[in-house]
Amino acid sequence: MQKTMIISKILFFVTRILGGLYLITGIYGAFSWATSTNLQIKNNRTIVNYPFTEKSFLILDSNTTYLVFSFLIPVFAYGLFFWLLSNVFKVFYQRKLFMAENIVHLRRFYLTNVFLPILLTTFTSFFMQIDRELFLIVILHLFLGVFVFFMSEIFNQGLTLQNEQDLYI
Repeated sequence: MQKTMIISKILFFVTRILGGLYLITGIYGAFSWATSTNLQIKNNRTIVNYPFTEKSFLILDSNTTYLVFSFLIPVFAYGLFFWLLSNVFKVFYQRKLFMAENIVHLRRFYLTNVFLPILLTTFTSFFMQIDRELFLIVILHLFLGVFVFFMSEIFNQGLTLQNEQDLYI
């Protein structure tokens, strides 16, 4: 179990940092777009520069539909995904695995992965054409959500047994 705790702690920090970077990127991109700070428009492209430099950071199409549906929604959604994934890894480095708080983390992750990609893709399809690759990503998230649902049910059963028999696993 020691290996699991070490690996999950490392993955917790990696995914938490990734989630934070995605969220910061989304906030910075939205701020730059809204305030025209560190922004250049060239050849029908909007270029967001790194702060306080002239070096390109993000290269986006110059229309609001693209900004919202192909940049902001995916970036913030993956920021949320990695943040929730970090909480799943956090579950596995706790001394006591079968706790109600751990089941809540698993439940949030699987509900988000099962429903949010479908809802966002459906909503986006009203405003722009959806690529075939995006459907594969949605299916991947669906399978990931179902897998974590199974883990959640196992943890729920473990918590029930632990509470019934005062068992610590």
